[in-house]
Amino acid sequence: MTWDWELRSCGRHGHETYRPDEDDLATRLVVDTPEGPAWRCLRCGDFVVGEPRRTGPADHAPTVLRGAALRDAFILRLLAVERAVRGVLLVLLAYGVYKFQGSKDSLQQVFDTYLPLLRPLADRAGIDLQSAGPVKLIEKALHTSQGTLTWVTIGVLAYGCLELVEAVGLWIMKRWGEYIAVVGTGIFIPLEIYELVERVTYVRVGAFILNVFAVVYLLYTKRLFGLRGGKAAFERERANVSLIEVQKAALEQHGPSRHPVTERDPESGAPREGSSVR
Repeated sequence: MTWDWELRSCGRHGHETYRPDEDDLATRLVVDTPEGPAWRCLRCGDFVVGEPRRTGPADHAPTVLRGAALRDAFILRLLAVERAVRGVLLVLLAYGVYKFQGSKDSLQQVFDTYLPLLRPLADRAGIDLQSAGPVKLIEKALHTSQGTLTWVTIGVLAYGCLELVEAVGLWIMKRWGEYIAVVGTGIFIPLEIYELVERVTYVRVGAFILNVFAVVYLLYTKRLFGLRGGKAAFERERANVSLIEVQKAALEQHGPSRHPVTERDPESGAPREGSSVR
């Protein structure tokens, strides 16, 4: 049994039907049934009886993720959650250091008392909090001057904010968020390698694999920094799986018709199975 991203997404969010103002294009997205007209869902391709969910010019049709794009959205949001948890932990840590930095004895108490309380949440996110670079920097800074401790705290806060910005950008699937995630994650990979050389733990290995996967995945699938044709190729790829764009191309090539053209899977090139009326 294959995982049908489109049908599962439609099951959660409802079908995305759209009636273009252009009559020739609209006739390719509707069929007559005994129950009335049925409009084709732009996500799963099934025909849905009833009035379309939206109407307007074809150029204003909503951008609907399909196939591999839906899978990418799922993976990006998993990465966003991991980044959000990491960012919140670092911001809380920086706040704790700021609150108690007037007394190093009190600050040491923060590490001895409150750091273990955050460990269960960190473990769930695959973060070795006790051995994390920012935490180790602060622990070392406890034995240095007050000014050094302040700068280390500012650095931890900035890193936590960067993680939160990454999380937001990945969650809303913006290209700037993907660039920040690649750069922000990639620059710390050498540090993670150093930590693995120093001491190997399951959490460190898991975090390293996750971060390398995130960088490679984003670079390859999102075509960042000009890879595989860059942004232009990425946008063409998305347009090629848009049901509106497929029907517009068929209309230009074959002329008006009431029969929708056969779609093909963007990854394998095989024809999609016939759509049903729901």
